[in-house]
Parts: sequence; structure tokens; C-alpha cells
Amino acid sequence: MRYTLDEIEAFLTVMELGTITAAAARLNLSKSVISKRVSDLELSLGAALFRRNAGRILPTEAAIRLDDRLRPALAELTAATESAAWGGATGESLRGTLSIAAPMSFGTLYLSPIIARFAARHPQLELRIDYDDRLRDLAREGFDIAIRIGELRDSALMQRKLCEDETVPCASPAYLTRHGTPESLADLQRHSVIGYHHLPNGSLWQTGRDRPPVLDSRITLNNGEAMRDMAIEGLGLAILPGFIALPAIASGRLRRVLPGLSTRTLPISAVWPAVLPMPPKLRGFVDHLAAELAGGQPWRDA
Repeated sequence: MRYTLDEIEAFLTVMELGTITAAAARLNLSKSVISKRVSDLELSLGAALFRRNAGRILPTEAAIRLDDRLRPALAELTAATESAAWGGATGESLRGTLSIAAPMSFGTLYLSPIIARFAARHPQLELRIDYDDRLRDLAREGFDIAIRIGELRDSALMQRKLCEDETVPCASPAYLTRHGTPESLADLQRHSVIGYHHLPNGSLWQTGRDRPPVLDSRITLNNGEAMRDMAIEGLGLAILPGFIALPAIASGRLRRVLPGLSTRTLPISAVWPAVLPMPPKLRGFVDHLAAELAGGQPWRDA
């Protein structure tokens, strides 16, 4: 049985992205090269990895089992070779590829300049950045690191807390003039609330021991900035991360409501799969994030 790392990389990329075409684009190779590498791996293993039907490919059970074992093994191999080849001396330019996942609004509003400064220091490092509010499976989707907001649930991941934020209940002045200002969580039932696709209203408005009433939303979105914009237009109350709400409150477009409410603290953390030794590119990026956010919440100065 003989196979190459190129064949394994092609296989894992097809598994991650779901098509030969997407894998070819990711690896900057032709579709025929990707197809041949996957076929050669199947020949070496003596097992079919994909079922091909009418232009679609579906992974076999053998492929799923192989993906589960190969992906972390390849990540560890890459980390070990990068550590050996490039060391980790302070100030040394980092190399390789670093894949980063982060929430959309935090990424576009605050993280991009931080990453840009890191990229400028390390011109030989290739960065792949994905902004999406969905919770990504780092190992399966090929990410080296993610930025997450809120309490962490995946205990298998390494983590480093970078700073904290808070949730801020708010509404537009026009909405409050028309509908009145809520004085308690119970009052929310008489108001329109703007929903967040990735978290039910009961969890979104949960604050300490106080549970909100059952809340329905006419408008539900998958992005905090979009929720803010709906609130600014007077379509309801929203509870938003401070990094989204506070600049709009400072400009007068929104007003904070329920000021006596004990809102949730939102830790902002870097998380990454446990890989030993920790690659210099990853350690360098985590240290960079921590240094940039050491002052706390830059959006309070926006």
C-alpha cells in the first residue's frame, strides 16, 4: 500500500468542500489532477471513497471513517514539520497557511484590521479567513483557529480568553415614542422583539436568574448588524453585543432600555484544536490577538 500526502490532502479537501471543483479551486489545481489523486488513493487502499452519480460525489462509509482519523493526524504532522522547519523565534517571519474562522460582524467591524497588521508582519504566511456566525467544526472544516463570542461548550478545544463584552437591550427613539419603554422582562411580551436565527429568544434574553416570557419574533435575522439596522428603523427591541449596539447608542440612533437589568457577559475567546507541538504560526497569531485586545473593548472608544 503506497500513497502520498498530496493524495491525502486532495481527499480531505474534497470531503470538506463536497465537490472536485471546489477542492481544485482551494488547492489551485485542475479538476483532473484532484480526480486522479483521489482515484490513486482509492487504488492504494483498495476501497472506494466516493460514489459518483450524475455529476455528484457522495462519500462512502470508508471515506467518513478515514476522514475522522486522517484529518487530525495530518494537522499534527503539518504542525510538527512547520515547527521543525521554521522554529519559533520572536520576530521571525512565519510561514505556511493559517485558516481562521470568526463571527461575521465582529470580523468585519474589528477583527480585520487586527489580522491585517499580523499579515503585514509575516508576508510569507498565507491566510484563509472565513467570517460566518455559524459555529464551525474546526477539525472537520480545516480551520486552525476560531474566534468565538459567548460561553464555550467544546471542552476538546484549547482556548484563550481575549476580552469581554456585554449584551445590550436597545430600541430606536421612534419605536419607544410609539410603543413606550419596557420596565421589566415581563413587559417584553407587549413589544415586538427582533430575533436572531442562531439563538432562540428565550436564550437571547436570558439574564442571570430572570427568565423572559415566551417571545415570538416577526423578524428574525442571522446577523447582529442586520438586527441593529432593523432596530434603528423602529421595527422592535433588540438585544445585541456591545460592539454592535454601543456605537449606535452613542450616535443617538438607538437607546438602551431596561438599564437595571443584569445582562450577560460575553467572553471573546480564541479556540483551536489541541495539536502538539503548537505551530509557531498559531502561537504567534494567538499572542497577537491577545496583545491587540489587551486594552479591553475598542468599540467603547468608537
